[in-house]
Amino acid sequence: MRKWGIIITSFYALIVLGLLLPAYVYFAGDARLFSSEFYNSVKNGCEDWFPWIFFTSVVSGQAILLFLSVDTSFKHLKPRAHIAISCIAASMLFALLTFAVICSLDAATKGAFLDKYLSSTTQSISICGILWLLWGILFFLYFRNSIDVTTRLVSWLLKGSVLELLIAVPCHIIVRRRGDCCATILTSFGIVTGMAVMLLCFGPSVLLLYKKRMDAYGARDSK
Repeated sequence: MRKWGIIITSFYALIVLGLLLPAYVYFAGDARLFSSEFYNSVKNGCEDWFPWIFFTSVVSGQAILLFLSVDTSFKHLKPRAHIAISCIAASMLFALLTFAVICSLDAATKGAFLDKYLSSTTQSISICGILWLLWGILFFLYFRNSIDVTTRLVSWLLKGSVLELLIAVPCHIIVRRRGDCCATILTSFGIVTGMAVMLLCFGPSVLLLYKKRMDAYGARDSK
């Protein structure tokens, strides 16, 4: 099970880095696909710090939710610690989704939120940190008495990513038709974030189903 977890996490990391980063560049800019300008934009994006923070966040969230859900060696630990770690990972991903929704709506409506509160990197990180804390408290209070925490958190993440895409995609269309030059960066971030979290959910879901099937076989053989 652990080997399959490593394989799925590695495959997800390749998808995020090899497909979603170029998709972000394509959605945000006007460069033709596979053109020299497109490749230069992808290269410049890799040299920036933000894509790597995003990459690290979603891949680490995938790994935490996945390994906590399949690693039976954690059974001797207190359930509260297990729940707290799962909630921390899920709340980080929900903070990204919420931040992406805020950015997309602000870009589509020409709001002043970004200019007022997100004019610097420090302010952006602070907003994400506050969202992370709020979602973490909410999840911990809601799931602290639950048994199958990871499964329910993954279900929430999948629904949240779908809802986020239903907001980000129309906002991106509005910004594109309006001809804004920079707002597409924000809505493209929203689309890529929703896609990344949606794809992330399939890793833990697959292994959870596989683990349940293996446990069922084990119970059948023990009879």
